[in-house]
Amino acid sequence: MAGKVMVAMSGGVDSSVAAAVLRETYEVTGAMMRLYDPAQPDGEPSSCCSLEDAEDARQVAHRLGIDFYVFPFGERFRETVVETFCRAYQKGLTPNPCIECNRSVKFDTLLRRAQELGMDYLATGHYVRRRFDETTGRYQLLKGLDPSKDQSYVLYGLTQEQLSRLLFPIGEMTKEQTRALAEQYGFGNAHKPDSQDICFVPDGDYAAFIESYTGERFPEGDFVDEQGRVIGRHKGIIRYTIGQRKGLGVAFGEPMFVLKKDAARNTVTLGKGEALFSKTAFVEQVNWISGEWPEEPVRVTARVRYNQKEQPAVVYLLPGQRAKVEFDSPQRAVTPGQALVCYQGDIVLGGGCIAADQAEESISNRSDVV
Repeated sequence: MAGKVMVAMSGGVDSSVAAAVLRETYEVTGAMMRLYDPAQPDGEPSSCCSLEDAEDARQVAHRLGIDFYVFPFGERFRETVVETFCRAYQKGLTPNPCIECNRSVKFDTLLRRAQELGMDYLATGHYVRRRFDETTGRYQLLKGLDPSKDQSYVLYGLTQEQLSRLLFPIGEMTKEQTRALAEQYGFGNAHKPDSQDICFVPDGDYAAFIESYTGERFPEGDFVDEQGRVIGRHKGIIRYTIGQRKGLGVAFGEPMFVLKKDAARNTVTLGKGEALFSKTAFVEQVNWISGEWPEEPVRVTARVRYNQKEQPAVVYLLPGQRAKVEFDSPQRAVTPGQALVCYQGDIVLGGGCIAADQAEESISNRSDVV
C-alpha cells in the first residue's frame, strides 16, 4: 500500500468515488464531518450533512470494506463559518461560506484530525488537481479537467503545507465518468443530485436565517441614488446584494440595480446598470499558493464570482496580504465579501476577499509585469 488516506465523505457521489479509487492503492478510512444539527428550525432536513447523507456515506464505506467515522465539528463550524457569514452580512458584505468552510474546517480541523490518527493524506471529492513542480520544488493547484465542474475557485486558500498532504482523485474525471464509476461500484448514490444550496440555509432565505440565528432585527432604511438623495425605502440591508435588480419593492420607471450597501448608515445605493462596472478591485486576506510573494505585477486571468468566465488582468500584491487587481476591461458587480481568484492557464495562483473599501491605494512605480 502507498500509505494511509482519510477521505472526507459527504454521502455524495464524488467523495464516494474518490474513496473507491484510492482504495486501489491506499489504506483508506472514511470520515464525515457532523457540522450542525441536521434538523433545521422548520423541521426540514438540510441540503447536506443530513442523517440521510450520513447513512449514504456509511453504506458506501461498508461496501468498500473501510472504517468510517463521524466527527462532531459543529462548534468549530458555528464559530468559523456560520458566525463569520452572519457578521459579514451585518457589515454589508456578501460572503461565500463554502470558502470559509474549506479553509477553517475541512482543510484545517479535519486535516489535523487525520494527521493525529496517523494518516499520510486527506482526500476529498473536489474537481481540482494537485501537481508537484520539480523545477520550483513547490506544489501547484490546478483546475479540474472538467471545466463545467471545476471547483478551484473555492480552494484558493490552500497552502503548500496543506497541498503536500492532500489528494484529489477525481480531478481528472468528468461528472459523467464519476457517476459511471459509481454505478460500476454498485453505489446507491450514483445518481444522487448535487447539493446546490448553502448547507445551513437550505431554503436560500439568508435574511430569515441571519435574523433567527442572531436574534437581531435589521430595520428598514433608505434607498438613495448616487448623489445620496433618498428615492425609496428598503426592507433591511441584509436582503440585498450588489447587482440585484429584482425584489427591490419599488418601481422607478426604468431598471435600477443595487450599487452599494452602507451598513453604518443603513442605506442601499441604487443606480443604472452601467454604474455596476469597474476595472479595479482591492482584495484583502490574500493567499498566494506558491508561498512566494511576487515583487512585480503579475499578468493573470481572474474571476470575481464562482461561475464567471476568467478575465485578463494585472495583479499588484501589496503589504498586509492585500492586492490591487486591474482588469483589462470593466467587470460587472465586483462585490465586497466575494472571492477574487487569480489564474495562469490551469494553475491557481491564489486569491482573496474583495474588500469593502474600494478606495484608491498608492502603488509603487513598478511597471514590469511578470
